[in-house]
Amino acid sequence: MGWFVVAFLGLVVLLRIVAWDRFQVFAELDAAVEVLFLPAWVVLLGSLLGKRWWMTGAAALLCAAQVVYVAPEVFASSPVPAAARSEPTFRLFDANVAFFNRSMSGYVTQLRSYRPDLLTMEETEDYDYTQLKAAGVLAALPYQFQVPCCGSREFIIASHYPLRHIKVSSYDGLAYLIRMALVLPTHTINLWVVHTTAPTNPGVGDWNQELDGVYRELVAVHPRPLLMDGDFNASWGNRGFRAILSTGLTDAAAARGQPFAFTWPEFSVLPQFIRIDHVLTAGGVTVTTIRTHPGVGSDHLDVTATVATG
Repeated sequence: MGWFVVAFLGLVVLLRIVAWDRFQVFAELDAAVEVLFLPAWVVLLGSLLGKRWWMTGAAALLCAAQVVYVAPEVFASSPVPAAARSEPTFRLFDANVAFFNRSMSGYVTQLRSYRPDLLTMEETEDYDYTQLKAAGVLAALPYQFQVPCCGSREFIIASHYPLRHIKVSSYDGLAYLIRMALVLPTHTINLWVVHTTAPTNPGVGDWNQELDGVYRELVAVHPRPLLMDGDFNASWGNRGFRAILSTGLTDAAAARGQPFAFTWPEFSVLPQFIRIDHVLTAGGVTVTTIRTHPGVGSDHLDVTATVATG
């Protein structure tokens, strides 16, 4: 059993070196890198106790690989800049509500309690918008935009502040990136909302194309100041998400010392073990607090954040 664990995780490491995220199963495994390699530590301990030195060496290499993979996310933690503590803030609420979720009653309760200034939702349906509007939770968010097509790739964006210059990026007919200007009382920031295809067969190619599309737009436009959020269907373990971060963006959860605030899956006998819903910032935008909450009827946790705008 120990050698099976070593061989399997060794294959994951090899594929990450030569074909990072190019195959469906390994793309999914890379997303869970924080927990995927935990069996290697058990094998390391067992082989040490059993004096199986070759297995000990192999397991130690795998444990070292996990440390290399996870360390950048763990050590991204930093204190909130002193200047951000006195800057104007607004409240963000992001949720992948799940296209199969027929009732928004849980979200209505949450929105009434949290009273966000900016709401971003992925995997919405027309009846979701109708329910939210009928419940009155969008009344304080008069600036609204929807992508009404197609199924799990629909969006609702609602804001207390004006939304301008909205652009939708699509791949193979499905929207994956909404870009706009968020006009705050003192200045304007860029707001980008993301929802990529899940890296499941046959969508792993589309997933890579969409993450690469976000990266290319970041490089080409270099939007500053920037607030980006949504369901990336990717974690720090994935090539495409790491490329996005490499453009100078800050991952709010990691920066606030919550790298293991996993957001998926909620429908499971196991606890969440992947963080694929993110809030990213750049150019003087700072998330001062960030939390996860149960996504009522969804397979994702919600994310709320307090955003200082510089």
